[in-house]
Amino acid sequence: MMKRYYLLALLPILIFGNVQAQEVLPHYPTAEEKAEMKDYLESLTSSVSMLTPNPPPAPVRTMAEWEEVRAIMISWQSWVDDILGEIVRHSQEECEVIIFASNVNTVNGYLAANGIPTDNVTVLPEDYNSIWIRDYGPWSVYHNDVDSLMIVDWIYNRPRPDDDAIPTAAAEYFDLPIYEAVQAPNDWVHTGGNNLRDGLGTNFSSNLVFEENPGKTEAEIDEIAAQFLGVDRYIKFETLPYDAIHHLDMHMRFIDEETVVIGEYPEGVADGPQIEENLEYLLNEVPTAFGNQYNVIRMPMPPHNGDYPDEGGDYRTFTNSIFVNKTLLVPVYEEQYDTTALRIYEEALPGYNVVGIDCNGIIPAFGALHCITKLVGVNEPLWIAHARLRDTEETEEDYPTMAMIKHRSGIAEATLNYRLEGEADYNTVPMSLVNAEEDMWAADIPAQSPGSVVEYYIHAVANSGKEQVRPLVAPEGFFRFRVLGTPTGTKDVGLSGLDFSLFPNPAVDYVDVDFKAEESTEVVVWLSNALGQEVQLMTQAVPAGESSVRIPVNKLSRGTYEITIQQGIRRSSRQLLIAR
Repeated sequence: MMKRYYLLALLPILIFGNVQAQEVLPHYPTAEEKAEMKDYLESLTSSVSMLTPNPPPAPVRTMAEWEEVRAIMISWQSWVDDILGEIVRHSQEECEVIIFASNVNTVNGYLAANGIPTDNVTVLPEDYNSIWIRDYGPWSVYHNDVDSLMIVDWIYNRPRPDDDAIPTAAAEYFDLPIYEAVQAPNDWVHTGGNNLRDGLGTNFSSNLVFEENPGKTEAEIDEIAAQFLGVDRYIKFETLPYDAIHHLDMHMRFIDEETVVIGEYPEGVADGPQIEENLEYLLNEVPTAFGNQYNVIRMPMPPHNGDYPDEGGDYRTFTNSIFVNKTLLVPVYEEQYDTTALRIYEEALPGYNVVGIDCNGIIPAFGALHCITKLVGVNEPLWIAHARLRDTEETEEDYPTMAMIKHRSGIAEATLNYRLEGEADYNTVPMSLVNAEEDMWAADIPAQSPGSVVEYYIHAVANSGKEQVRPLVAPEGFFRFRVLGTPTGTKDVGLSGLDFSLFPNPAVDYVDVDFKAEESTEVVVWLSNALGQEVQLMTQAVPAGESSVRIPVNKLSRGTYEITIQQGIRRSSRQLLIAR
């Protein structure tokens, strides 16, 4: 069952205005650091430990964040110990937690005083400059997709030499080889928060990567990414005007190979216009690694005291979240906005333990949870890459389901497990190896009737005996898709103990569906155009009493639409006019 933890805001130990006085380095480069960067790069040969300043042995693959991990790493600083402590509290249940600490006793004392278990926690004494380990920490790559685990590093885009040495310390702790892109022609200045990936050879960055490497062409940068990270497609987006660090993780996060969560501002606000242009480019010009259009989930960017970044508000973000195996840690700020963000993640990732951690104490420094964490993959992954099935109108033909499944020992068997929503047991279908060269396995889910919701997962066993499921939370969690159309037996006879209205109507930018419910229920909300084609579809939990759900319509053409609420076999519709 899905568990949600909402962590109430803790009193911060300091306000960010005191950070500089305590010599705490923000996420963005200070003016002094900008002035020092050129000299720092010139002196880098003597200040960086170059164990192997060469690319790793090809072919290589960089792991995705939703894959199985062995450890999560953080660098401890007391000005955010409340946030770091909650990361440790929830991560230690999923994997080993590595804490780099300038004072081991201080960290151990904090964990003990706050009742945080330490059985799966290792505190290592190391020197570092800042907490932003996402940007300077090590990267987990695999030879031949799933074979030898290796560490890759590059030049941190800040003159913070102790930070830049942390990957070497991590490689020594895990006894892994490290390959560093620090020596010409592979001297690559880059940052982790601006390096998103799909686990299949596609990486994403903002154009900041060009600004940080002015002496290199795009082809030269792409070649370094190919050699060190196994990147065969390197997608770059325009930087955002109000994001001071220009890191994609401040407004984007991939939750699987084809699904991306993208921040959304009200129309014309802050970085909204550039985000929308970048999104249009992604949808129209960039197919997924499986050749499909990306599935996009919009995530509201919350204001700070009613203000967005263009008005002086903090750059609050919900996309700066982090997977830790079966848990997703999400930055939260204010309950009226947080509940929407947590619900969006829970609907997109059924079965995951979605945890909100208050990040008001760190967000003024332009960073949150993703920025202060780094993952290390397992030594021998059983990798399952899959393009999850999407909603369909097909009711006659079966639903082909394919997955790339690999382990260094080979795959002994794989199964596809499916059921209809509300059923307790899964049906199990053996998968067949249909393309040995690509390690592709396949099976079919039988065709279902209109209105059905299908839940499914994939299970595989390696020749070594290792087992894995996808998603990682299966069978409690699952992928799901809907069979569109009017369910058999559905009656347009009104809803049971539930009424709704639309406001405003006509609508321009959005419409609120206002519910009045005698008791809590769950409904499906359909938005259809004049031809009866489904424009939007969502499942919505409706609590007892009055509640509301907002549907954006600013990208729809003017005209007549219909909003239908389906409750079990009952349904009711209202006409909606969209004006421009």
